[in-house]
Amino acid sequence: MILIWILTAIHLFLHIGAIIQVLMGTKDSDSRLAWLFALIFVPGISMFFYLLAGINYSTDAYRKKLHEKSEKLLRERLDSKLFPKENFSCIKEEFRPLAKLMEAVGEGNKVYEGNSFEIIITGARKRELLLEELAKAKKFILIEYFRFGCDRAGTEVKELLMKKVAEGVEVCLLNNNFNSLFFPRSFFREMKEAGIKVIPYTSIRYGLEIFLMRINYQNHRKIVVIDGKSAFTGGMNLNDNYFYHWRDTHIFLTGPLIHRLTASFMDLWLNCDGTFDKPLESYFDTELPGYDFPLKNQTVQAVTDAPECRYEMTRLGYEWILNNAKDYIYIQTPYFLPPNSFLDGIKSAALRGVDVRLMLPLVVDTPVCGNGNRAYYKECLEAGVRIFERGGEFIHSKTLVADDYISIIGGTNLDERSFFLNTECNCFIYAKETALACKEIFLEDKLEIKEVKLESWLASRKWYQTLASNIVRTFYRIF
Repeated sequence: MILIWILTAIHLFLHIGAIIQVLMGTKDSDSRLAWLFALIFVPGISMFFYLLAGINYSTDAYRKKLHEKSEKLLRERLDSKLFPKENFSCIKEEFRPLAKLMEAVGEGNKVYEGNSFEIIITGARKRELLLEELAKAKKFILIEYFRFGCDRAGTEVKELLMKKVAEGVEVCLLNNNFNSLFFPRSFFREMKEAGIKVIPYTSIRYGLEIFLMRINYQNHRKIVVIDGKSAFTGGMNLNDNYFYHWRDTHIFLTGPLIHRLTASFMDLWLNCDGTFDKPLESYFDTELPGYDFPLKNQTVQAVTDAPECRYEMTRLGYEWILNNAKDYIYIQTPYFLPPNSFLDGIKSAALRGVDVRLMLPLVVDTPVCGNGNRAYYKECLEAGVRIFERGGEFIHSKTLVADDYISIIGGTNLDERSFFLNTECNCFIYAKETALACKEIFLEDKLEIKEVKLESWLASRKWYQTLASNIVRTFYRIF
């Protein structure tokens, strides 16, 4: 009996402490209210999730601890390559404040001129190019994916990586291991036995603080760098959905931007206790190949966001565009559960006469997120935002194009998890040619497309559908 009283007292103490922590936290008022509601009315399970996902472990001390090893090495030995002098003159004057903002909130977000690339919009093309480039590797392959599938696509790449290691190529794979918990243990063991360096993103051996943070704050990036000469990044993971079934957007590139992608990989790799076979300098090739890319000499900023960063870089970039675009903004995203500041920005842009178009999937792979997406339709439509639901293959693309100049291609969803919790990579491209290409892709991407109209939308909605959407909207904010 005494033990029960002691355990009850401990639980009550923790519960009151959690409520005080919520009230003193830096989350916005909606998020705090959601947590308070959960802690008061569902005290048991909500306490567990609050300890896991509610506490902000991203303190200044954590930031310093996480990056001190990699920053010392990268800064001391690679400063001139990774941190070029400020150069905003290559960007149209009205968009220079955006580039300056992205650099101000993330020191590594430098502007790189002279990049050439192909925009990939089919899994078949991604598969073709990726396998071709991996097969040509002579020195090293750096690879990280949010999802590396134990399926036909993943196995095909796995076998090719094992073959390259046998040829003497160094292969470093940063595994977002929480997405592979239920894989056969042999899948990655075979890769390690073949000589591939496979390191988990989340491990208790990195320290309890980092472990607790990374359980919830996942590595959502998709980056491959080959010999320092070519690279892939964007929205496509590596499994059968992306190679064979879904519609997504990715970039195959060469140019100085590869230095930034390589350094970003190194940062995470070194802080996960990874090692390299050669001096760091040797991974930054200065003689880039002459690929015949359709888009040449483009100016790009790779914005590599992370939960430990002081500012939500990608959110600030999107919101700057929403607040400053003059003609149009076309956005594709699979998940639309934005923070209030983004929602205000997209409505404000439409209200002042900007042609704002939002393309979402008709059927979402996660039913919860499908309900969440639709929680925002009414207020967006009332403000003048045009919403298009795309049928057919699930669209997983995360892109923005505005005013025939600025484009964003990356992995960030328009939700609070991507903006606040995940490690992300997005390419901000300052070039008319790329913008026109992205605009054309948006306008032609009309397989079974349907525009949602306000009157018919309101007439078709049942009360229980609205309730389900608003429940998701409320509680999605707490994670």
